[in-house]
Amino acid sequence: MTRHGGQILVDQLVALGVTRVFSVPGESFLAALDGLHDSGISNIVCRQEGGAAMMAEAHGKLTGRPGVAFVTRGPGATNASAGVHVARQDSTPMVLFVGQIARGHRDREAFQEVDYRAMFGPLAKWVAEIEDTARIPEYVAKAFRVASSGRPGPVVLALPEDMLSAKADVPDFSGRGASPSRPSTDDALALLDRLHQAERPLVVAGGPCWSADAARNLARFAETQQIPVAVSFRRQGHLDNRHACYAGDLGVGANPKLAKRLRDADCLLLLGTRFGDIETAGYTLVDPSRPDKTILHVLPDPDEIGAVYGVDGSLTCTAPAALDVLAELPGSQGWSDWTASARADYESWREPTETPGEVKLERVMRWLSDTLPDDAIITNGAGNYAAFIHRYYQFRQHDSQVAPTSGSMGYGFPAAISAKLEHPDRVVVCMAGDGCFQMTLNEMSTAVQHGAAVITVVVNNGRYGTIRMHQEKTYPGRVSGTEMANPDFAALAKAYGGHGERVEKTEEFGAAFERARASGLPAVIEVVTDPEMLSTTMTVSQFRALGEKAKG
Repeated sequence: MTRHGGQILVDQLVALGVTRVFSVPGESFLAALDGLHDSGISNIVCRQEGGAAMMAEAHGKLTGRPGVAFVTRGPGATNASAGVHVARQDSTPMVLFVGQIARGHRDREAFQEVDYRAMFGPLAKWVAEIEDTARIPEYVAKAFRVASSGRPGPVVLALPEDMLSAKADVPDFSGRGASPSRPSTDDALALLDRLHQAERPLVVAGGPCWSADAARNLARFAETQQIPVAVSFRRQGHLDNRHACYAGDLGVGANPKLAKRLRDADCLLLLGTRFGDIETAGYTLVDPSRPDKTILHVLPDPDEIGAVYGVDGSLTCTAPAALDVLAELPGSQGWSDWTASARADYESWREPTETPGEVKLERVMRWLSDTLPDDAIITNGAGNYAAFIHRYYQFRQHDSQVAPTSGSMGYGFPAAISAKLEHPDRVVVCMAGDGCFQMTLNEMSTAVQHGAAVITVVVNNGRYGTIRMHQEKTYPGRVSGTEMANPDFAALAKAYGGHGERVEKTEEFGAAFERARASGLPAVIEVVTDPEMLSTTMTVSQFRALGEKAKG
């Protein structure tokens, strides 16, 4: 049957099981929009390509299957690059389709012409441009395989508009990729034997594409071995934070006692995490040139194993596949005191440190942690406010945290919309700073249009807090470029057709949240915090004093 390229592409997406895509329309891919018309695939129309790409990335993070976005050429592609970068650093499967100029106009700097291989080369796992309409199924199927295999990541396919509107008689691609490998019991036992030789071991769990089964297996493994488990940056849902072996997260604002435990450990079992500069405080807690500890690494990509830290043992497979085997193996009871001590450090760290002002963000986060259901989803972008999530919120499910390990501001709100569309019956809360939220708040109309009733808590302190923190430490008292004039966020939410609240005292938050939840609308709760509050432990004045002391 002869079909135009847009129809061929969409039919291949249907064959691959795609049910939802995110897009900002463009004339460069009209044929694909036409193909989507009767496909049964939900097309979430976004307001800016960065938001669309971040929604697709969040979809991939939540489902383990490639999230899909369509954007137009030139400015559309450059806007979308922010979401591609998140997918790259977070190892998230994602496919971005970009409209492209007609093939016959290349190299004339035609309207919005960009060389996407050059542009996205450093950001994506694979970038290609489809030259032949008849090869669309082949390219699309390969894109999904590449995005999901080994270390997952983003793939970009450029679609020349004349190629997309041309017709061809070609069947859908029906081939399948390789199944994920599972380690042998002997290999797993060899790794475990190295672990059992340790006196002070620590498991660090992270990476993408975990599942409920994987989280349960990690809990079984930790309990059998009586070994402490830390999680890498923004992967706190990999182990129920209430578990007796959970020791906390190695992220921004990590517990100093956990950081010391990482330094003092004589063996690290790295499950699925690349183990980078965030987890190691800029490679200071574990020196790549002299780690002074046994390192055992489980990763699906052999090129990543040993890339930064040399290893003493490894399994080339996903962490969930390794845990299928490791959870069944015999344990050790020799680390009970070490594990109990790690847990006690975590519990102590969760005790709130009081911050200045009428709104205590630490109490707000504890209220959310104690009140929300176990399957609630928390999203966030980047900023000092996020450290309050890391420290005070207890994640109980593997898919309950959706946040960028790339540290991308603006991510939390589009991610929340994507999460709510995927799980409409679950509570979805976006935590955002005032600067973070304003990068993508235009997607509020996307949330209203598509019925994504997310609740966004905007922490308003009138500044780019993280940068101000570093500014005070490095150039104390010389405030430059970090102050902001903000809108009335509650009124803005109402202008979009949502629900808005403003909270100026801690005790007002609970009732405001329940009203927002009961509204059934996308809601914003503006939480006004004291400008002096800057982190979970220190104020502006304290950071300034630290900076002045350092300067002598």
